[in-house]
Amino acid sequence: MTVIGITGPTGAGKTTLLREVEKLGGGVIDCDAVYHELLERDAALQDRLEQAFGPLRNESGAIDRKKLGAVVFHDPEKLENLNAIAWEAVVARTGALVEEYRAQGSALAAIDAIALLECPVKELCQLTVAVLAPPEVRVRRIMAREGISQDYAWARVKAQKPDGYFMENCDHVLVNDCASAAEFAAFAKEKLEELIQL
Repeated sequence: MTVIGITGPTGAGKTTLLREVEKLGGGVIDCDAVYHELLERDAALQDRLEQAFGPLRNESGAIDRKKLGAVVFHDPEKLENLNAIAWEAVVARTGALVEEYRAQGSALAAIDAIALLECPVKELCQLTVAVLAPPEVRVRRIMAREGISQDYAWARVKAQKPDGYFMENCDHVLVNDCASAAEFAAFAKEKLEELIQL
């Protein structure tokens, strides 16, 4: 089974590439979704977070993400500690999901993680692929998708790592400068088929 790590800045077209993975019969693992599920259901992770950062649970017993964010986001040391705790749990769960796909006989699995290159989840991947797009295109897509202002969309785009970071650190780069999502989907499918043959 080929395990591909997929990353890149917001609005570039990762979701389109992931849909093509699914159409080829591959499994898709969204690390954000894994993390959020663990915050709600994983008692061991919840306990570790509360030991590190104090009481964080809401009425339902899940970790209150806003409360956690308020504790860590203005303190680089605490944020680093949170990442270490969270990544350990996410890598373990993602590895288990990869094994489930392998047991089902899948030939392909994709791990979607915006922080793929900084996170130990990268070690689960045979190759990494970044999806990039021109900044002005990304701004338009983010505005349309999330209903936010142009200024806020530009602030989001500028806060992310530059294209060069992904180009230097990923095995493959797909540049989404296509006129439509359908055109990029066809391009992504073709590239995926080439990668699986590697």
